Amino acid sequence: MNTLAPEDISRSRGRPREFDMDAALDKALAVFSERGYHATSISELTEAMGLTSGSVYKAFKDKRGVFLAAFDRYRKIRRGKITESMAGAETGRQKLRALLGLYAVSSHGESGRRGCLVVGSANEIATFDPEAAKRIEDAFTSNEEFILDLILIGQADGSVAPSIDAASAAISLLCVMNGMRVVGKTGSTAAEMNAVADTAMKLLT
Repeated sequence: MNTLAPEDISRSRGRPREFDMDAALDKALAVFSERGYHATSISELTEAMGLTSGSVYKAFKDKRGVFLAAFDRYRKIRRGKITESMAGAETGRQKLRALLGLYAVSSHGESGRRGCLVVGSANEIATFDPEAAKRIEDAFTSNEEFILDLILIGQADGSVAPSIDAASAAISLLCVMNGMRVVGKTGSTAAEMNAVADTAMKLLT
């Protein structure tokens, strides 16, 4: 378990109170994803994370520090979910459908309403924070390259049409998946998002 021991007013037997960093960041990213960066206050973060303001400032310095740490945590969690979604998929095409399926699941219900931290941040914070902008740019670039690799795998194994422009298809799918996360905040249904995923697969034919 990844823990920190910040100075805290509340002490037990003279020792600083420890907290689970990952668990705290998971709660913070939920707040940021749902409310956005600007609408989230430090008091809302401390309440959600179950920490005192002193603990938050000691560990992260400020709200921006919490956001950047939560952003990195979000990407780590997302990579794990993507890997899990592709378990059992053998061809490039199957892997791509599994990836789109994960986005479909994430784009309705509670997860859909909460939204995507990367997509939301691109609209809200990237324009005035160079460090955050670089992380967001890296996230989009990494996702696009990942999709491109899957398309190339599919073309190599024959499951994706060799005639399509792999690079153009990759950025098109990236736009579709990010759009799904945006539309998902409006109350889209599972059937609607799965239909989008099925339609997107036609780009590979």
